[in-house]
Amino acid sequence: MSIGDRDLAIAAAQAGAAVVRAKYGASLARVDKSGGDFATAADLEAERVIIEVLRAARPEDAVTGEESGRTGADDAERRWLVDPLCGTLNYAVRTMLVAVNVALRTRLGVTVAASADPFTGEVFWTDGTAAYARRDGVDERLTPSAESRLVDVNLDPPFPNEPAFRAVRLLADPEFVAWFRPRVVSTTLAVAWVAAGRRAAYVTDGRLDDSVHFAAGIALCQAAGCVVTDLRGQPLHGGVGGLVVAADRETHTALLALVDAQFGADPAGR
Repeated sequence: MSIGDRDLAIAAAQAGAAVVRAKYGASLARVDKSGGDFATAADLEAERVIIEVLRAARPEDAVTGEESGRTGADDAERRWLVDPLCGTLNYAVRTMLVAVNVALRTRLGVTVAASADPFTGEVFWTDGTAAYARRDGVDERLTPSAESRLVDVNLDPPFPNEPAFRAVRLLADPEFVAWFRPRVVSTTLAVAWVAAGRRAAYVTDGRLDDSVHFAAGIALCQAAGCVVTDLRGQPLHGGVGGLVVAADRETHTALLALVDAQFGADPAGR
């Protein structure tokens, strides 16, 4: 029996999450990557399983995996973006803050996506029109909320907009502290939390087009009705890059003002 793209994304993310959960706490071999980054045996095995699920159902589709790279035609109209374990360092030191991300990018953009939490059993998913959390087989529509005032700030490199902007400077900004309560969880699970109302916002630098790390979370937030832009308030993937995603317009406006203050203070005048 055929499976729709939405259910395929969910199934693939759940398959990867099962691997991550099963290997948690074990002594895992590490594979060094550039810039001090690394993958574990759990990353590699989860990605292998996810891609097996995708290829069994969609053998003609292209895939970009965090660990295995790009397969299929470069100009493929359908490409799956796979991050098998977002939060590898957390995982390696036995911190249960990770996500398994699967998204499908077509000529229309990201049309379906799933972000699975291996340790709660939740899968956040979107069919491109709305966003949901699946718990024990029951789907609940996601509703963003800024009530917590918690803002997750990604401090991991790269930082393509430095010296004009560094996310870490937000944490020391008196205006930021007056408005918000910062959090740093070091996984894009926090982006899904914005869609779910568990975070007021998320801020990161970086070039995020076709990003295996961020595609699923961005799609979830857009479908849930969050305000999603680049660091200067422009549409994603066309300007300075980065991401400001907020539960509501007021939170987004406040964060943009803080980001703009950094760019305005840049001696290069960017």
